[in-house]
Amino acid sequence: MIRKATLILFLFIFCSVLGVKAQQVKATSSGLKFSISFDKSVHQSDITGRVYLMISKNNRREPKNQVGLTGVPFWGMNVEKLAPGDQAFINDQVFGYPLESISEIPAGEYYIQGFIYVYTEFKRSDGHTLWMHKDNWEGQNWRRGEANLFSNVKKVYLDPSKSEIIKLICNNSNPAVEIPDDSKMVKRVRIKSKLLSDFWGQPMYLGATVLLPDGYDENPDEFYPVNYQHGHFSLGVPFGFRDPDAPSASSRRSNQEFTDFWMSDDCPPLIAIKILHPCPYYDDSYAVNSPNVGPYDDAIAQELIPLLEEKFRIISQPYARILSGGSTGGWIALAQQIFHPDFYGGVFSLCADPVDFHYYQIVDIYKDKNAYYRENEWFRVERPNTRSTDGNIRTTMANENLYELVVGDKNRSGGQWDIWEAAYSPIGPDGYPMRVWDKRTGEINHAVAEQWKNYDLHEYLKNNWSVIGNDLKGKLFLYTGDMDSFYLNNAMELLEGFLKETKDPYFDGHIEYGRKKPHCYGPRGIELVKMIADQVNRNVID
Repeated sequence: MIRKATLILFLFIFCSVLGVKAQQVKATSSGLKFSISFDKSVHQSDITGRVYLMISKNNRREPKNQVGLTGVPFWGMNVEKLAPGDQAFINDQVFGYPLESISEIPAGEYYIQGFIYVYTEFKRSDGHTLWMHKDNWEGQNWRRGEANLFSNVKKVYLDPSKSEIIKLICNNSNPAVEIPDDSKMVKRVRIKSKLLSDFWGQPMYLGATVLLPDGYDENPDEFYPVNYQHGHFSLGVPFGFRDPDAPSASSRRSNQEFTDFWMSDDCPPLIAIKILHPCPYYDDSYAVNSPNVGPYDDAIAQELIPLLEEKFRIISQPYARILSGGSTGGWIALAQQIFHPDFYGGVFSLCADPVDFHYYQIVDIYKDKNAYYRENEWFRVERPNTRSTDGNIRTTMANENLYELVVGDKNRSGGQWDIWEAAYSPIGPDGYPMRVWDKRTGEINHAVAEQWKNYDLHEYLKNNWSVIGNDLKGKLFLYTGDMDSFYLNNAMELLEGFLKETKDPYFDGHIEYGRKKPHCYGPRGIELVKMIADQVNRNVID
């Protein structure tokens, strides 16, 4: 219990600090403001969401398309029930990245743009009400999210030392995403998930893009092994197959060499399926059952995969189900194999996201005090976030986290660090994920970190190997560059140390490091298809 005198002293000091801060703000306060509004012609009702101001020195692309981790300055703030014609003001108190305040903008000519990120109300089954952006099959991308609003680009002269209000009217609306039509060899599936819809209190969808083998229609009695692929949301075709029935514009990322192989007699018979599971936090859910994200693991296992295996002639046996993925997909595919050891027949995991949170990229969330820097007696060293293969640092941990914070608070950025917290953390009192560290300061919350052990794959394997080891024997094929751009090789090496010491049974898989290779090293395309076929054949023999 705080003594009365102590409380009075504390309040005096606290008010004094506030007074100094207020004076500093007033002394440096800029009269420059940006008014952002929207027209009733593009959105007729009130908006709860987030507004952005973006500036650029050039007009080669719209400023909204220049925003990024290493991109142009922008500022963001939440709005509630912003009505058509009402104004939201971006002033020098609104937090931005990489410039914290608009008062830091050097005087000069700029191209500016306003943007409104529209949220939807989710009344979840756990009793929490959240405002999030509802994905409409754009892959949780705020720039192209359906019905998000943006202004025309305006060229202006800015001088933060002068009092001025610059108005931006968001009179453009993003269109709905067009899902490509089915063709002979490429099929698209989108289903309403009862499990996820019940959890989120809104219609929620899962899907898949299916690549059929050549001759599928001509051989109606033949059943095929399947490669279930995980990764970032995309409406593209697995392996970059160039669909001969699709418009050329939809085949920009196609791979003609792979397409020729897939259509040849040299290609093993196989169905390739990219699993699609965007969620309110990210372009995929990490395919886990999570207090924040919901029962995505159950929905994929109980709703989507049974439907796919009924709709297409898939061999519905563990030996014929092979997983693959890289980066985010590398973690998901590996986790799916580990959490469902007897359902899948093997996983090819490339450059997986952190598989041991002692190296959560380069942070030990269990022991480190701060995610953004290491502190010595007389100085601090900032922690890197990305690097090139020669060791040069591209960005820091603080850079990416502060960027995400401007895109959206409460884990609503659609960014990498925010989805990890959404997937792994417990629910906070406000219904949003608890932070594993303070987004502004980087100070780690070790109580939350302890809760993450449920999703620490190394920890899970250590604790459960005696139960699941036999079902995982010969099924784990792991790849990463030893100069992974995000330091992911460090966590993989910890997992490797455990796997290579396993007994009764020995893991009997494969771990490979690409010398001086960045993110994302590992077998792809033709090579991967042949390796998948070999794994299926080994499973049949075993």
